[in-house]
Amino acid sequence: MRKGVRNLVLGLAGSAAIVAAVCVAILSTRTPDPQDILQALAGAPQLGRMAVAYPLDGTLFPPEIPSPTFRWQDQNPRCDLWLVTIEFADGAGRLNFFAEQPRWKPEPPVWEDIKTRSLEGPATVTIVGVNHRKPSNVLSVGRVAIRTSADNVGVPLFYREVNLPFVEAVRDPSNIRWRFGSISSAEPPPIVLEKLPVCGNCHSFSADGSVLGMDIDYANDKGSYAVTPVQEQITLDRSVIITWSDYKRKEGEPTYGLLSQVSPDGRFVVSTVKDESVFVPKPGLEFSQLFFPVKGILCIYDRQTGGFQSLPGADDAGLVQSNPTWSPDGKYIVFAATQAYQLKRTGGERSVLLSPEECSEFLKDGKPFKFDLYRIPFNNGQGGKAEPVAGASFNGMSNYFPKYSPDGKWIVFCKAKNYMLLQPDSELYIIPAEGGGAGRLRANTTRMNSWHSFSPNGKWLVFSGKPNSAYTQLFLTHIDEQGESTPAVVLDNLTSPDRAANIPEFVNTSAVAIRQIKEKFVDDLSYARAAWEYLKTGDYQDAERLCRKALELNPKSADALYYLGLALCGNRQYDDAIKCLLQAATLAPDKSEIRTNLGAAFAAKGSLDEAVGHLRKALEIDPNDVSAHTNLGSVLLRRGDKQGAMQHLSQAVRLKPDDYEVQYNLARLLDEQGDIDKAIEHYRTTVQLRPDYPLAHARLGVALCAKGALSEGLPYLSKAVELDPNNSSVRYNFAVTLARLRQHDKAITQWLEILRRDGRKPDTLSCLAASYAESGQMDKALTALDEALKLATSAGDQRLVEQVSTQIRSYSQRKP
Repeated sequence: MRKGVRNLVLGLAGSAAIVAAVCVAILSTRTPDPQDILQALAGAPQLGRMAVAYPLDGTLFPPEIPSPTFRWQDQNPRCDLWLVTIEFADGAGRLNFFAEQPRWKPEPPVWEDIKTRSLEGPATVTIVGVNHRKPSNVLSVGRVAIRTSADNVGVPLFYREVNLPFVEAVRDPSNIRWRFGSISSAEPPPIVLEKLPVCGNCHSFSADGSVLGMDIDYANDKGSYAVTPVQEQITLDRSVIITWSDYKRKEGEPTYGLLSQVSPDGRFVVSTVKDESVFVPKPGLEFSQLFFPVKGILCIYDRQTGGFQSLPGADDAGLVQSNPTWSPDGKYIVFAATQAYQLKRTGGERSVLLSPEECSEFLKDGKPFKFDLYRIPFNNGQGGKAEPVAGASFNGMSNYFPKYSPDGKWIVFCKAKNYMLLQPDSELYIIPAEGGGAGRLRANTTRMNSWHSFSPNGKWLVFSGKPNSAYTQLFLTHIDEQGESTPAVVLDNLTSPDRAANIPEFVNTSAVAIRQIKEKFVDDLSYARAAWEYLKTGDYQDAERLCRKALELNPKSADALYYLGLALCGNRQYDDAIKCLLQAATLAPDKSEIRTNLGAAFAAKGSLDEAVGHLRKALEIDPNDVSAHTNLGSVLLRRGDKQGAMQHLSQAVRLKPDDYEVQYNLARLLDEQGDIDKAIEHYRTTVQLRPDYPLAHARLGVALCAKGALSEGLPYLSKAVELDPNNSSVRYNFAVTLARLRQHDKAITQWLEILRRDGRKPDTLSCLAASYAESGQMDKALTALDEALKLATSAGDQRLVEQVSTQIRSYSQRKP
């Protein structure tokens, strides 16, 4: 009986403990009285400082902006509860809120109350950190003052969202999208344009918001540009597309027409033509592209006359003149300029994205390239003298992207150490429109500030920045009559976390003025052109995908069949490739390049007779087809016709002496035929044209050594190893030459590296032993030979066994 009572008592005791625990939990999570915390704060001694990350002290919000998220960093690990208390200049009751995380987003009614009460004077936001178990013990405090402006933004934003890295966006532009809507939107504004299968880049509007201009790739022409009236349903079709390539088209220089700008009245567009740019992908997400123009002149398009003309005073071919902007009255154009520069191209067709090798002097070596701002009168298209803008020129920095305030009083521009676009150190500066001392905007974020645009009332400036992530966000700042700006307001409600928001522009119209922008110009040629871009980067899978889309629209597209054939060749599907190329050749019998690649496909398959037939046909169509001569020379060499091969490879060099591949192919043939002197001549030309081509350096080095010019050949072999450290045959020749020059310590280093990379091989160990012996390290030589003998014996290589045995006998007598 007692045992039962004891169990019952223990059970009741356990229940009481549970009840007590529940009570403690309820008490500990009960919201403290804000007045208790404020009273403790008033009498608290020295407190830990808390960094309020957003908004910053002095931030001025536009009246229509939705609730922001307040964020802070508390260094006190004991803090797990924060009181957000807000005092107002009206002296009325303060607002108090608690947050269990170091952030707080006011509910919409609360935020509207805060904005209303901070319109006349600042609202002081104090954040007090406590521990929920003892809230009367204040641990940290942070404080900022914020205000609400009486100036509305008043108009919507048009901006682009891009997936990263940029190389992916270039390869598949269909993921880029455009949004249009008000900053008052609590969610990202509607997408008005998306799934464009070709590139669409910079855009601009007339001052009244009635005209939109946008870079659009169309019909295989990078210079295409759409200019259209703004309406709810905008259709981009052929009727609204022009091309900057029409400016002096007969000169044959390619034009991209980048960074175009519509004039305030909507009649003119100014752009850079006959242009070339460093446009190269970079690793990582944050700054995955290096872009800046290195040549180009300013050109004007007149929408009334449909004519193109250069702008006198900004059309110097010796300069690069880029990213122009109009003054609000249309009387002046401000642009960035510097000395033009010739890129060291590596041959072949000009591509949208250059290779890292073609831009290595900027990408790897950091070669400086700085722009200055100039102002020129428009003078109804007659131009005038371009004058440097004081405060934005010759300051040791790169100055670019100028933008006038709508009243014509100010110019805001970007300043960075070098280059243009996507510069981590890019910051916004403001100067009087006539030029003067440049002031740094207070609104600059900690990383990359660019792509800015004034609101039509001139009170607000929107821009892009990267302070918070790899993806650019949109920011807003207020500009007062003295050109002073306020800390940046992040428009985080407008941007997606997986897209970079750029090219924001305020449009002087209503938020529903544009509901949808549809393309009606994309045809089979557009898909084929996009496929060609993939082909140039070696992405055969995506090239095939786009070619098949083009063929769905037009089964008889010669370009699509041709590019599909190339893509299939790249994937070594030679039979299918030949079928496509034969169809393309039938549809476009006058295109020698199709026959040339058809011949190359047959050669790759091993059908040399068919290859020769198509390559000869290509030369009948175009006797100056360099690729046809080169391929025919290679095929004839495989058939044993060295004389015919020499004829065609020599002709290729005569036709295109600045093509490094053509020079190299001829050099190889001359080398194989024993004409070392002529081979060396063409190898030299190859390395001059392509200094980073390891095989050319290696072959030149070997050829010079074969002539006995070891000291002259050695630097080329060394360079080849530097350029291609994984090529053991090149490193082998380098080591042999070092040994022949009796530089055995250096040779030993190379033999050891070869063994490390390729494994223990008896022939390499034999060479290593020779260098050890020549340098007096006989014990190491014999150790290497013992291993080499075992490996050679195991492999059954009798010749090598005898060679190593001879070495062992010699070295055992201490004779190198």
